[in-house]
Amino acid sequence: MKTTKKVFYSALVTINVFVIIAMIVTGYSYLVPPQQHATLSTLGLLFPVTVISDLAMLVVWMLFKFRGILIPIAGLAICYPPIHSYLPLNVSTRHPEGSIKVMSYNVYLFAPWDKKDKSGNKIIEYISHSGADIICLQESSTHELNEQGKQLLESSMEHLYPYQDTLRRKRANDVLTIYSKFPIIGKERINYESTNNQSGAFFLNINGEEVIVINNHFESNKLKAAERDGFNDMMHGNLNKEESKAETLKLLATLNRSARLRGPQADSVAAFIRAHSNKSIILCGDFNDTPISYTHWRIAGELDDCYITSGNGPGFSYDRGSMHVRIDNIMCSSDWTPYECHIDRKITQSDHYPVVCWLKKADKH
Repeated sequence: MKTTKKVFYSALVTINVFVIIAMIVTGYSYLVPPQQHATLSTLGLLFPVTVISDLAMLVVWMLFKFRGILIPIAGLAICYPPIHSYLPLNVSTRHPEGSIKVMSYNVYLFAPWDKKDKSGNKIIEYISHSGADIICLQESSTHELNEQGKQLLESSMEHLYPYQDTLRRKRANDVLTIYSKFPIIGKERINYESTNNQSGAFFLNINGEEVIVINNHFESNKLKAAERDGFNDMMHGNLNKEESKAETLKLLATLNRSARLRGPQADSVAAFIRAHSNKSIILCGDFNDTPISYTHWRIAGELDDCYITSGNGPGFSYDRGSMHVRIDNIMCSSDWTPYECHIDRKITQSDHYPVVCWLKKADKH
């Protein structure tokens, strides 16, 4: 009997150690540049699965040998940094007077095809009623809007936001737009390799101080409808073992190609931030990458992630089918204090949700 128990507990230890190793590998995969090893870098997508597995082991140890809980707890402690990045928990503090409201939103070309009523557009109505002081939009080309929609956008925003600007690529639909209640005094493209995606710096005068607002739309994963459907079927157990393996390999190949492009893009933006480290900076955008990714790590290494600092929960900003991820971000330099950063899930027309945050300038002594 004692021998059986010993074998059982040894098996539990082995399984738990394996789970912890997997948690470490996936949780710290963001340290690997995807241009060097894309597959290892992409493993961060599996990090939530490994954390759940470790928590399951915690429950098993509680049932069979309470002292054994030290093993999964040790794993959680080792992986606290990526856990906190993925699932921040903060005491909510109301934003103080004098804060500015910032919003980042991938508007998906304003999604006019989703509405039955041709007289309005819910995304335009949402951003015009947001009360934000600075709005950074991605995928904001108006070519899908009819003339009535374009006129609605212009008439809704021109009086609310006296300062507006865009950055666009030739022969590409991707457009970055900024709406601001503060004067825009200049702009600059942050150069990197991409056919469709882009990043740009807009220079604002906020209460007499120059603030750089960086708007990003990093390389998309370019998942085709068939790949999304295949992933959804796999998550719901609708595929056999061979079909699941084939779908996994196809999905991994697509994700790896995009990750290899995003890595250098993040490097370019990080280098721009470092070159302007003496300036006040607010950064927004669609990263197309999770909090456990090289893209996020490179940018957050230069700035404070407002959601991690003042948000709560996983904060999924892209939530379609079986894909639930936080890929939209607001970050800032240390002279700003973030408050109440959250994902606003009230507006569902785009394939993204907006991320909203209040920022208060640190008092000068």
